[in-house]
Amino acid sequence: MTDNGARGGLLLGLGAYTMWGVLPLYFRLLASVPALEVLAHRVVWSAVLLILVVSVMRRWGAIRAAVNARTIAMLVASAVLIAINWLIYIWAVNNGQTLAGSLGYFINPLVNVALGVAILGERLRKWQGVAIAIAAVGVIIMALFAIDTLWISLTLAASFGIYGLVRKVVAIDSLGGLLIETLLLAPPSLIFLLVAAGDGTGAMGRDLSIDVLLVVLGVVTALPLLMFAAAARRLPYSVLALLQYVAPTLQFFVAVAIFGEPLRPLHLVVFGLIWIGCAIFAWDSVRASRTARRTAREALGATAAP
Repeated sequence: MTDNGARGGLLLGLGAYTMWGVLPLYFRLLASVPALEVLAHRVVWSAVLLILVVSVMRRWGAIRAAVNARTIAMLVASAVLIAINWLIYIWAVNNGQTLAGSLGYFINPLVNVALGVAILGERLRKWQGVAIAIAAVGVIIMALFAIDTLWISLTLAASFGIYGLVRKVVAIDSLGGLLIETLLLAPPSLIFLLVAAGDGTGAMGRDLSIDVLLVVLGVVTALPLLMFAAAARRLPYSVLALLQYVAPTLQFFVAVAIFGEPLRPLHLVVFGLIWIGCAIFAWDSVRASRTARRTAREALGATAAP
């Protein structure tokens, strides 16, 4: 990896996570549109954009070659999971629960580790176990004293965590997988929008500014995902592990500083525990990555020695 490649990857990664972090501001502009309708527009316009991107990049052949019955079955599952995740998050933002959404995405990396251990048979490092245990205490406290919003956080964390697991094992690249997911979701989404337009309940066509925001949802959805995919090819996992906390941190500040959502002492305790768990997880990821690189260099040196 060259310095320019790593620098470019870092900028792409920061750009992707920053866009995800400020996404609540965009969804709040669409507060007058029901969450399910926003989701349907997000799917349809993302599909349109991705079809154009794949056509320009001439990737149709590679995507067709990767498609088989097993791949489609797994992408149906991942499409349902990402649709649930998107719907809950849109609803949360437009119902004053951005803080709960932020908590869900703080928990998500730790859910990924737990799923890796439970399903993929990955071994849990000591400090990963400590990080998950501390975060679990925060979730338990939230469950005991704020059960009314806990479902949002846990649904977001679980749906995105399982989505990531499915996408990890399915044999297709990120662009092809995202395209097929949106194409699978597009027909029911388009039918929903056509029915809403037919009975006069749809938001499209009533306000030009809302129409533009709904169409641009395709760019807002696809662009950070494509930026992230490019960053993932250029950056070590440890750097990505650190970057993934940018988005929920920005969401947290948007919720409190801009939306004015109440920050109760309970939130401080729970977020404090989650942040400690995330910090330990990130530190352990960096430490493990450095150890692996040092071991690889030593092994290479030993191999090259006369």
